[in-house]
Amino acid sequence: MYTELKAYQYIIAYLKEYGIKHCVLSAGSRNVPFVHSVEKDPFFKCYSVVDERSAGYYALGLAQELNEPVVISCTSSTATCNYWPAVAEAYYQGVPLIILTSDRNPSMLGQWEDQMIDQVGMYDRHVRYSVNLPIIHDEDDEYYCKRLINEAFLELDHHIPGPVHINIPMKSYNNSFNVKKLPEVKKIERIAVSQEDKWKKYAKFLTDYKRILVVCGQNSNPTKELIENINTFFKKFNSTISVEHMSNLQVENGLNLSIIMDPRYITARKMPELVPDLIISFGGNVFSGIKEQLRNYYKETRHWSIQPNGKVVDMFKSLEAIFESTPEYFFGMMNKYAQGSNDKKYYEKLKSYANKVVYPDFRYSHIYAIKNVIEKIPPNSILHLSINDSIRIANFFKLNNNIKTYANIGTHGIDGCLSSFLGQSAARPEKQAYLIIGDLSYFYDMNATRLKNISKNVHILLINNNGGSEFYFNKMWKDSYSDLHTTARHSTVAKNWVESNNFRYISAHDKQSFEKGLVQFFDNQADKPTFFEVFTEMKTDADAIYDFYDLSRPRDIKSETIRINKELIKKTIGQERAEKIANKIGLRK
Repeated sequence: MYTELKAYQYIIAYLKEYGIKHCVLSAGSRNVPFVHSVEKDPFFKCYSVVDERSAGYYALGLAQELNEPVVISCTSSTATCNYWPAVAEAYYQGVPLIILTSDRNPSMLGQWEDQMIDQVGMYDRHVRYSVNLPIIHDEDDEYYCKRLINEAFLELDHHIPGPVHINIPMKSYNNSFNVKKLPEVKKIERIAVSQEDKWKKYAKFLTDYKRILVVCGQNSNPTKELIENINTFFKKFNSTISVEHMSNLQVENGLNLSIIMDPRYITARKMPELVPDLIISFGGNVFSGIKEQLRNYYKETRHWSIQPNGKVVDMFKSLEAIFESTPEYFFGMMNKYAQGSNDKKYYEKLKSYANKVVYPDFRYSHIYAIKNVIEKIPPNSILHLSINDSIRIANFFKLNNNIKTYANIGTHGIDGCLSSFLGQSAARPEKQAYLIIGDLSYFYDMNATRLKNISKNVHILLINNNGGSEFYFNKMWKDSYSDLHTTARHSTVAKNWVESNNFRYISAHDKQSFEKGLVQFFDNQADKPTFFEVFTEMKTDADAIYDFYDLSRPRDIKSETIRINKELIKKTIGQERAEKIANKIGLRK
């Protein structure tokens, strides 16, 4: 029988999954849930050492002689401090110890709670990794807890062995042991370049998957080798290559899935037709709704992450393996070690959905403006997309070849987009450089407009829709007060500022003036940088995106009934309560 405390249940389950069985236990109240659970489980070999200082060194000796990780567990407060000398010794000798420190409720820290000190990260630079587990209340907490434990265990022998620290807070003492079965957990495996047998094993797995989705994240400089290896991979395995503009990958059969994978476009009933069996990801962040969508299907999918530094990046909550290599090496090895051919059924399914997207004659809006700029940017240019609508809408439309695309999606912040773009344009004065930016982002960074080294290759499209249309799009707008404090509605115009800084200024308020301005915007013979301010309205802009989604969204009677019911519930009782009810009665699915 095991403890009721979920965090300790997961720790015990992962110890078994990783084959770690030796535990040095020190007496205390806070760690009783762990101690009593493992001492009753025949899988574990337990050693009682009351003094924590001695226990740490005892475990050090065990681990050295056994040549495997050893657990040490104690209660809270100064008991944890007594591990310090042995932890430091283990760090410098490269000995893998798992330090489990029990802790009290974090909300009581500094409130003169007995036997409570700040234990988070307490061993500092003398452990390979340190995590503080959440007190588990819901499924998200459970996922986070499992991921943190995996991360810690993976660092026990990552390049250089050493100790890792797991701090386990709890709200109160727990002395109940009525859990008969530990929860199921999944070990994340990290595969190094040197582990040839594992590469061969995983390569053979590929032939069993019918729906492989390769998600190409942000990538500033994809190599020719990468493109060639991905093209070969597509031919050999039942796969689809998902590319966004920021991935900068021009592969033969790449598909931009930004529209059809957006949760506002595809219905919950239709989405299972597109869910992959296996996701392979590499590169930086991904902007599209792929992440949000596929997290809902973590039980149906497996995820392989290609990370040159071996870092745990579990974008889809279904991470199975980390390949510590470059993407060039990964796809090269998979092509080398496995045979097969792509029947293209999964690719054709996704492609057919993408081909069904209807592109209307857009009304005057930010979509209209961005579309007409995106499709006309000449090859071999630089493009920077600001946050968020600029990226979302740009991915609706096809770029010309050899346009290097940037976006600050590492953090998704509105600050610094203009400055980043100006640095990129300065590095390549021989190329035409284009920025698509919203008003909040531009005015946040407007001081960069006065930099002295802005050359005539710069073209800036400012969508001035009087505030943050993203808050209309994501339904955070509530009333007129939202316009003041959330969308930051304003009437600021950039004209005088940019003209005073030697820009050629163009503006538009409707289709006619936009079409006239567009000709000037793409005139590369100007002797100064160009600034095109396009005035729209943020609510109209947000509505235009939803109208676009609605125009070609896959529909069926059941999904439409669900959508209407959900909207009715939201309007009647509010979004937060509506989501709880929807989850309970199955409207999410």
